[in-house]
Amino acid sequence: MFIKVDLAMTFSERNAIFKIGIAICAISTLLITAASFQVLPAYQTMNDDVLRPAGILHVIISHILNNNYIAVHVSVILAVLYSLIGTCLIHYFFEQTSAPEILYISFFTISLTFEIIRLNLPLYSIYNIPSFYLLITSRFLLFARYFGMFSLFAASMCAAGLEAQKAGIIILIIVIAALVITFSVPINTQNWDTSLNMVNGYISMFRLIETIAFLSTIISFLIAVNVHGSKDYAYIGLGVMIALIGRNLLINADNWVCSVMGILLLSTGTWFICTKLHNIHLWL
Repeated sequence: MFIKVDLAMTFSERNAIFKIGIAICAISTLLITAASFQVLPAYQTMNDDVLRPAGILHVIISHILNNNYIAVHVSVILAVLYSLIGTCLIHYFFEQTSAPEILYISFFTISLTFEIIRLNLPLYSIYNIPSFYLLITSRFLLFARYFGMFSLFAASMCAAGLEAQKAGIIILIIVIAALVITFSVPINTQNWDTSLNMVNGYISMFRLIETIAFLSTIISFLIAVNVHGSKDYAYIGLGVMIALIGRNLLINADNWVCSVMGILLLSTGTWFICTKLHNIHLWL
């Protein structure tokens, strides 16, 4: 069962999805506010002798800066706030704008609200939560991350000429692809890094998948330049690149530098994407 969105007929179904996303993000904001009072004291007793986040930039920074769990907590808060504010702005500016790509961009924006799941680790240290619960929620977080990334790729495909009327099928494909990856990844619930992410198996293989999705999304937006004859799609591709780099920094941040750089790049890239997309479709 999946949601069918036919933008050629009505905006109501798409806008309903925006509103549901806003509600989910608002609930996450309330939850992280309540959870903060419990988990902040727990960071003082958490073990620092664990893995640092992977990735070239993170490895370089890890040799310069020590990890800071408060910075990690702030990065989670920033991700949740980004989702709430970003989805609200998307709904406000695109409520009456026929832009098929914006549905998938909103999915990407909403997906960041599920970074709140990372707070399960400090809660685990407080309440001794069963490891099975950590496994289930970690898989849900993986699903949200891949669903968000594949949604951006779907947005680029729409820009390159994919029919908007097939939105229901596209969403189903994104869900299936994200589920396949989510349940294929072995997760060690006894091992995590300093960004409060569980350590997953097959890291190299899935990093390759992410790289291919990243490059394919950029290339598809460049193809859209020729399809539509508008250079704005090239700028959208640039915005996607900036946003995804920022996302990677933010969700793997274990220090203040990555947290600040991550939210700035993510917000700047998303703003770039949405403003250029709004300009393209405003008069259509």
